[in-house]
Amino acid sequence: MQSVPLTDYPYQRVHGVITGHRHQALHQVRGQLRTKEETIMTKLNRRTLLKTGAASFAASSVLGTPLIAQSRSLKVGSYGGYFENSFKEFVYPAFTEATGIEVESVTQPNSTDWLVTMQQATAAGSVPADLSLYARDTLIKASRIGGLLKPLNLKAIPAASNLDPYFVFEAMEGPLGVGAMSWFSAMVINPNEVDAPASWAEFWDSTIYESSLGLSRNYNSQFLDIVAATFFDGEATFATEEGILAIIEKAAEIKPNVALWWSAESQMEQSMKNGDVIGGQYYLDVANLMALDGFPIKPIFPKEGNPQDYGSWCLSSLSDKADEAAEFINFSSDPATQAIMSRKIGTAPLVDQSKTDLTDEEFAFVSGTPSIKPAYEAYLDKETFIKESWDKMLAGA
Repeated sequence: MQSVPLTDYPYQRVHGVITGHRHQALHQVRGQLRTKEETIMTKLNRRTLLKTGAASFAASSVLGTPLIAQSRSLKVGSYGGYFENSFKEFVYPAFTEATGIEVESVTQPNSTDWLVTMQQATAAGSVPADLSLYARDTLIKASRIGGLLKPLNLKAIPAASNLDPYFVFEAMEGPLGVGAMSWFSAMVINPNEVDAPASWAEFWDSTIYESSLGLSRNYNSQFLDIVAATFFDGEATFATEEGILAIIEKAAEIKPNVALWWSAESQMEQSMKNGDVIGGQYYLDVANLMALDGFPIKPIFPKEGNPQDYGSWCLSSLSDKADEAAEFINFSSDPATQAIMSRKIGTAPLVDQSKTDLTDEEFAFVSGTPSIKPAYEAYLDKETFIKESWDKMLAGA
């Protein structure tokens, strides 16, 4: 297989998801991992979905005709580029085949910009999408603003029970989001240079890692969450400014071991390829692509785990498609659909591997256990304090 550097592919990352085109790399992956589209499509036929018990499409008229009509449709937003194209090729057609509901794909930018768009559109009385993706931090913002999202009827989404309750976002007015897919950043090492660490704490050992690590310089890149999970009480430590300072002070102790504070992922990629760094934090999907391409990089899930971020399906408060949206979210939450997204889009499933037919190899390519849950609310409520304290630490001797 001829090596093609990932930096040659025009892509961008939105909330951890690669949204541009990297078809050659993904084709390499597909050639090496087991693909089972025919089996998946069989599992997702209309009969199987009707048996899930979702009220919205298990219901029938007095004549016994299934509640599936040609005129039913749903506007669904997703991050553009490769990500959206994969949904249009693999997910939406299967959903339409199963339910008769046509999907109109809507390109949305990152969640922060999308939130502004939806605020303005809601105020104007017309929104571009019924259902769209919100990262958890943006979902928290939307719930605090109020009036932007319509509570979901979980009774019409029985497949959501496959997800950990953490991925169902509950607000005062009810559930506002159900997890769609997730993604990881991960510990990475050069396996030719060092043994796999059992803990993130080993990166603080200067006898092994002096001037040889690559870490993100962004305060909210989840490295602080790693420090909190490794040396403190995890997310709870972010509750006070004293706790935050303790986390940052511990992070400062790793500075002698950091050769690269990267601001663009291509910097970390190139440094791992060149051997300038032999470990650090990087995106799980890209690390696995690099490894398949023959480069000396290996992602590791240490005992504390790796940070897991995720996006949720959320319904606009102005949408009159609550029933159709419930059917789509139910479809998305089905383990077979989660497996499709893992194989074809490279996202981590939000259901246990045992509920899917993903092989160990396929699962490890996109996911792992345990996971570290970021302190989303702290990054929102104490953003200025965290950023200023982090920047001061980086600038110090």
